[in-house]
Amino acid sequence: MNLAYPLDDTVEINGDKYVLNMAFDNILRLFDLLKDKEIDDVTKIETGLLMLIDDKLDDYSTEEKAEIFSQLFVHAVGKPKKKQLVDLDGNPMPDIPEEDEKVFDFVQDAEYIYASFMHTYRIDLFEQQGKLHWKKFKALLNGLSEDSIFSRVVGIRTAELPSGKGMQKERERLRKLKQKFALEEDDEDET
Repeated sequence: MNLAYPLDDTVEINGDKYVLNMAFDNILRLFDLLKDKEIDDVTKIETGLLMLIDDKLDDYSTEEKAEIFSQLFVHAVGKPKKKQLVDLDGNPMPDIPEEDEKVFDFVQDAEYIYASFMHTYRIDLFEQQGKLHWKKFKALLNGLSEDSIFSRVVGIRTAELPSGKGMQKERERLRKLKQKFALEEDDEDET
């Protein structure tokens, strides 16, 4: 996101231009589609193309559709972040995916996110479906006030248990809160 320029939802791939549907709710449904284990990959690609550009690209082969969908998805959502390690001389070492602990889930935390947008910005996310751009949604999510319920829940999940003498009660209190707000296990990585 660059505030000096308008958001551009147009992508050019192999000389063809595509306009993406970047509404936050559309992107969240796209995540749901991609995580669904009951839907085969070809259906995911064709449905994903319909969701992003309202076209299944019937004139293209499955491989071409997959490549176009992949490029559209990267443009819409971005690439997964990897930590680039360097050796003592500053030379890049092989890429190793960073194993970040998942601290929130768009589905499991939907009520907290909704309430926090109302609390911090007075934005009703249901009224913004089909309107609020994904990149704006992400920026607002990242900027939620510390006293919003979503920020507090994420803070509990990421807090380290206190150690030391006299911290037993606080440790137990935080352990119970962590248990209360723990995310359900998910086999797939969150995008």
